[in-house]
Amino acid sequence: MTDIERYVRAATRDNTRRSYQAAVEHFEVHWGGFLPATADNIARYLAEHADVHAVSTLRQRLAALSQWHVSQGFPDPTKAPLVRQVLRGIRTLHPAPPRQAAPLLLQHLQSAIDCFEREAAQALAEHDLPNLLRARRDGALLLLGFWRGFRGDELARLQVEHIQAQAGVGISLYLPRSKGDREAHGVQHRTPALKALCPVNAYLQWIEVAGLAHGPVFRKLDRWGNLGDAPLNSNSLIGLLRRMLERAQVPAALYTGHSLRRGFATWATANGWELKSLMSYVGWKDAKSALRYIDAAQRFGELAIATPPVLLASKD
Repeated sequence: MTDIERYVRAATRDNTRRSYQAAVEHFEVHWGGFLPATADNIARYLAEHADVHAVSTLRQRLAALSQWHVSQGFPDPTKAPLVRQVLRGIRTLHPAPPRQAAPLLLQHLQSAIDCFEREAAQALAEHDLPNLLRARRDGALLLLGFWRGFRGDELARLQVEHIQAQAGVGISLYLPRSKGDREAHGVQHRTPALKALCPVNAYLQWIEVAGLAHGPVFRKLDRWGNLGDAPLNSNSLIGLLRRMLERAQVPAALYTGHSLRRGFATWATANGWELKSLMSYVGWKDAKSALRYIDAAQRFGELAIATPPVLLASKD
C-alpha cells in the first residue's frame, strides 16, 4: 500500500468503508448488477428492493454506489433524475417511521451497575481475577458510554494514552476522529466526577485491575477471562450490551448500541438541559440530529440522581 493509498484509506471511517464495500458487493454479486452502472440499472435495483429494505438502507446503498463511480472516474448514475424519482416514489408508497433505539433508562443503568458491583465484590473475596475484570470493564463501558453519549465506535476507539482522569474531579477523553468530526481535527470530551454512577471512578477501577497503561481502553475478554490486546469490535457492542444487561435481569432486548447515547439525551432533556447545551456536550452539529435522539414521551425526571451542577453546565 502506497502512502497516498494509506492516507486515502485513513480519511474514511472503518465502519463506513465496510458498509460501502458490502453495499457494492450486494449490487454486483448478489443482485447481479454490472459496474459501472447506468441510471436504469440503479433504478431497477431500487425498485426490486423497495419492499425489502428501508429507505435509509437504500440511501446507504446509493451512497456506496455513488462513491464507487466517483472514485473510479465514472459518471455518477445515482444522481440521475430517474433514480431520484424512483427513490421519491418508494418513500411515498412504502412509508415507514424511522427505527430508533430505545433510550437506556436510568433505573436500568443503576440495576446493571449494582449487579457489576456485587460481582466485583464477590470476585475480590474469591480472588477471581477473570470475573473481576469483566465486572470492572462492563461498568466502565456502560457509565462512560452513557454519561458521554458515546457511539459504539467511539467507545471502541478510546485509547488509554488519550485519557486523563482524576478521582473526585473528572475525566478528559480525546478522540482523534469521530463521525461528527468531518475534518479529523480531533475532539476533546470532558465529564466531571459524579456522586453516584460515576464514570471517572469506574474508568480508574477498570484500568487499575486490568493494568492498562496504553492501547485500547475496552478490550475483549474470552470465556476464560483472558484480556486481549485488540479493541472491542463496535459491531459486537449490541450483543455485548445485551449480555451485560441480562446479567442484571434488565430487559435487554429493548436496547442497542445507540441506547446509551439516546438514554443520556433523553435524561438530559428531562432534567432541563437546553437543546444548544445538549448539542454542544454530545457533539451534534444540527438540531435535527439531536431531536432524533430525544424521546419527549419518556420522562426521566423521577429517575434523576444527585448529579453535580457542573455536569449540567458542562460544554466542550
